[in-house]
Amino acid sequence: MSFPLLTATAALPAIGAIATAAVPAAQRTAAKWLALLVSLATLVLAAIVLVRFDPDGDRYQLTESHWWIKDFGVKYELGVDGIGVALLALTALLIPFIILAGWHDADPLETGNTRWRPTQGFFALILAVEAMVILSFEATDVFLFYIFFEAMLIPMYFLIGGFGDRAHEHGEEAASTQRSYAAVKFLLYNLVGGLIMLAAVIGLYVVAGNFSLQEIAEARANGSLDMATNTERWLFLGFFFAFAVKAPLWPLHTWLPNAMGEATAPVAVLITAVVDKVGTFAMLRFCLQLFPEASKWATPAILVLAVISIIYGALLAVGQRDIKRLVAYASISHFGFIIMGIFAMTSQGQSGATLYMVNHGISTAALMLVAGFLISRRGSRLIADYGGVQKVAPVLAGTFLIGGLATLSLPGLAPFVSEFLVLVGTFARYPVIGIIATFGIVLAALYTLVLYQRTMTGPVKPAVATMPDLRVRELVVVAPLVVLLIFLGVYPKPVTDIVNPAVKATMSDVQKKDPQPEVEAAK
Repeated sequence: MSFPLLTATAALPAIGAIATAAVPAAQRTAAKWLALLVSLATLVLAAIVLVRFDPDGDRYQLTESHWWIKDFGVKYELGVDGIGVALLALTALLIPFIILAGWHDADPLETGNTRWRPTQGFFALILAVEAMVILSFEATDVFLFYIFFEAMLIPMYFLIGGFGDRAHEHGEEAASTQRSYAAVKFLLYNLVGGLIMLAAVIGLYVVAGNFSLQEIAEARANGSLDMATNTERWLFLGFFFAFAVKAPLWPLHTWLPNAMGEATAPVAVLITAVVDKVGTFAMLRFCLQLFPEASKWATPAILVLAVISIIYGALLAVGQRDIKRLVAYASISHFGFIIMGIFAMTSQGQSGATLYMVNHGISTAALMLVAGFLISRRGSRLIADYGGVQKVAPVLAGTFLIGGLATLSLPGLAPFVSEFLVLVGTFARYPVIGIIATFGIVLAALYTLVLYQRTMTGPVKPAVATMPDLRVRELVVVAPLVVLLIFLGVYPKPVTDIVNPAVKATMSDVQKKDPQPEVEAAK
């Protein structure tokens, strides 16, 4: 029996979460180092998965299959395709940086009387989220996927509500109220989406007789499972609604600015760079593969919602006074590009969307983590409280600029390639949608450069005059992300080689071919 590598990749952070939570209360530093070492060991396992994955091999590799609840047809079934393995690697890569960036975020907090924040719990919850996200990328049993898709909400709820940002303009009491509101809103939105998906999962079992993604997809392909048109459409909508909430897609997005604004910067990165990717990933893996005809039927409406997300998110980012909420609205705009690429139903669009998931994770992590370092120094999230930072902390300002330029998809940085592919793929089939979406790039340049200009340039404000530059720990967090942004901006081939065969298989699922360019006949 071969070594269950996929199980080990998810089990290690799960066991690490339990071990971290069990560290004695006085040993906070030991808990931090344990969590970091577990995340690094998980990264090593993810690297082994990446090396062993053959892009030209079977669609799903490193598979594991065991009966879990046999009477109900539920299997513990795992496997990764090119899209899943790329996002698994992204998750394992980002978690060590998130842990390092949040090294002091759960330390004891002085507010008149000493209130102890459970440091061990903070890092244990991060590892628990990592385990559940990894299993979501690996699960090929629909019910198994649903379990972890929903279970990750619980640790995220406590991370948002219990370990929120300390920088609040109205004091700790107001901050606590806002954190609770953001955490409850996050939980309710996603629980509603999950309950609707549960009804669709049950409906799928009634129609198909099992929960195996591969078996159902094969039955659909060979004609042994004939799903009525209306049934397929209702089931698709049940799945898509849950994924659109998680993604998030307009108008189901309103929980994200609250959650990212009130969470610490590392937890905000965990939300948008890791957890939210499960939603867009699931659109590719489950919606298109299980319900190809319904996916094509819903495409026009979804593309309209996606382009609204792009423009709406960018416009609201322009008007933000809060740094973290600006990044949150920018992410809504970027997720609009990802969803647009998925449902453009072209190989360029879907390859670009998958590459965008990876690149957005890296660029958002770079920008938000540096913003978190900035906010922790000044104690304020308000843009107006900054000015002239580049004169007193040039390294911080420089890395902030690179993260911002990546967010606006500057050529030479990683997000440019993915955004370009998404727009080309969309324009090939839906030119009007592609043209409107292009205005999102202009707005991205506006909110990013205005943010940099207002915080980093101009006269040095007294409150930032003694601000220290990035420390060694912070440089260790930011420098590798900057290197990755430049490397993948110049040479994205390592990622595209992995995801393109999976994209080709998805295009085959929906029976779509790339439109041929119209060439004027030679006279």
